[in-house]
Amino acid sequence: MKKELPACPVETTLMLISDRWNVLIIRDLLSGTKRFGELKRSVGNISQKVLTANLRSMEEDGLLTREVFPEVPPRVEYTLTDTGYSLKPILDSMVDWGTAYKTNKQMSF
Repeated sequence: MKKELPACPVETTLMLISDRWNVLIIRDLLSGTKRFGELKRSVGNISQKVLTANLRSMEEDGLLTREVFPEVPPRVEYTLTDTGYSLKPILDSMVDWGTAYKTNKQMSF
């Protein structure tokens, strides 16, 4: 079932990345394909259930792909799609803004 997209482009972007975990997952996948366990460790304090739900939602939204390898135990890898990679400039801007904010906050004390 396709999600109904908002008319406002800003709202559409926020719909896709407003969850804190989604942004961190994208950040970690920008460097390349990762397995579930790698993402769980790199994203931080996230439960397996929440990570699974976020990955599924992001796959439905076309931000990443999930590849299951028929092995025992099963190996699952996640990779950003071109759409997912297209969010890199937004994350880069967030890094720049966050760095400047932290620097200014530290200087004001």
